[in-house]
Amino acid sequence: MLSNQLLDALNDQVNFEFYSSYTYLAMAAYAESVDLSGVANFFRVQAQEEMSHAMKFYDYIFQKGGMVKLEAIEKPKVEYNNIIEVFETGFNHEQTVTRRIYELADIATAEREHATMSLLKWFVDEQVEEENNFQTILKKVRRLEGNPAAMYMLDEELATRVFTPPTTQGN
Repeated sequence: MLSNQLLDALNDQVNFEFYSSYTYLAMAAYAESVDLSGVANFFRVQAQEEMSHAMKFYDYIFQKGGMVKLEAIEKPKVEYNNIIEVFETGFNHEQTVTRRIYELADIATAEREHATMSLLKWFVDEQVEEENNFQTILKKVRRLEGNPAAMYMLDEELATRVFTPPTTQGN
């Protein structure tokens, strides 16, 4: 059984992951509006990933005998100055997610809730990948600013990204 503190924190994370999905879908809409369908695809896939993360927490709460409490999802930012700002916002968002996962891990560790610690280890590892992906693309986008041909090539590259759901609960 999860403590009330940990259950509340996990529920908060479920809702934050849904917000993350909504945020990335808004970024996809912006990219589509400036004719960057590959960038839009990248963010649509990112939205799917975040939905998957929300459901991973959702399922875990029920596995541990808790109750999921869904809250209203805050409206995401929808207007950006350029694609650089979009990726900067995404990178900053992933850093926020990482901090939140670490805070959850701190609670689980303090409570010696080993099953939750195991779940969160997967998320800690996932966040290393998430931050690296955003940081790598952000560096590229900054370098190619003012070069439409290079942006077109990056857009084509990002169009190839596909969502691959985890094959097991632990992955």
